[in-house]
Amino acid sequence: MLTKLTTLFLGTICLIVSCSPKNISTKYYYENSNVLDKIEETYKELYQQQPFNIAFTDRRFKTIAVEIITDSLSYIYEFEVIEPRLYDTLIKYHINAPKALELIQQIQSIHCTWINSYNYYEDEAVNSLIFMSIKPKVLSSPFSNKKYYILTYFEQPQYFDSYGRLLDKKELRRVREINGEIFKRINNKVCYTVSGTFR
Repeated sequence: MLTKLTTLFLGTICLIVSCSPKNISTKYYYENSNVLDKIEETYKELYQQQPFNIAFTDRRFKTIAVEIITDSLSYIYEFEVIEPRLYDTLIKYHINAPKALELIQQIQSIHCTWINSYNYYEDEAVNSLIFMSIKPKVLSSPFSNKKYYILTYFEQPQYFDSYGRLLDKKELRRVREINGEIFKRINNKVCYTVSGTFR
């Protein structure tokens, strides 16, 4: 009886550890790193031509919201991914439509719920990073429905403490928060956090 209880206990501990935010985020990143890195590279290139953000708005990853950011206003459009209007809208705002549609398909293929760019100041200089929100398949239980795993791509290597938490560059002992969230290391340029908010 004791052996069965011990085995059950150890099995439960292993399940909890394997489903920890660090393990889920790190495993997801390394399993999909080629696609994720390509998404980051393509998005950055397209964003420089015309700033825009993408978000899937349904669980089936069939409906997409595109936010086009201009000098004066932001325009938000919602489309089915297969709609011709999506292509036409991308062309209207001088976005490379074939490349953007390929990007959308890649985002869709790995269940990335949204991607956007974020500017921040460091040493009085403007830097940018890219946020991606992911929904790994392991998060299909009802207890995880309100968790959003967010990956952050920095342009330069970052500093981390012994717990893997992102640090402020100027004050290396101070943990840096972005949008009120603490991020942890996956590699020198990619971090993750778990958030209760969509964006």
